[in-house]
Amino acid sequence: HLEAVAGLLSDDYSSVRAAACEALGKHGEANGQTVAALVAPLLKSSEAVAREMACQVFGKLGEAAVPHLEAVAGRLSDDSPSVRAAACSALGNHGEAAEPHL
Repeated sequence: HLEAVAGLLSDDYSSVRAAACEALGKHGEANGQTVAALVAPLLKSSEAVAREMACQVFGKLGEAAVPHLEAVAGRLSDDSPSVRAAACSALGNHGEAAEPHL
């Protein structure tokens, strides 16, 4: 099912992409590395909602998110306040693992 949901990350509608990202986040515990790899490109999206959702997913992923925390920390200077807030929350969820990136 992850492949089908992942296919929606490139949908024409941002609301569909956001919902797909959220759905992937719910499967992060069991498929963390796969979900992280699928969501990571969204951190560089031109759309704030995609960057925000990606940060939220990385906040829920646990250990699988650690290799991506530097990219999440990069969103702390995002133009969008909601993306900055999501990045801050995600990094806070990772505690000491996020410290080197702050």
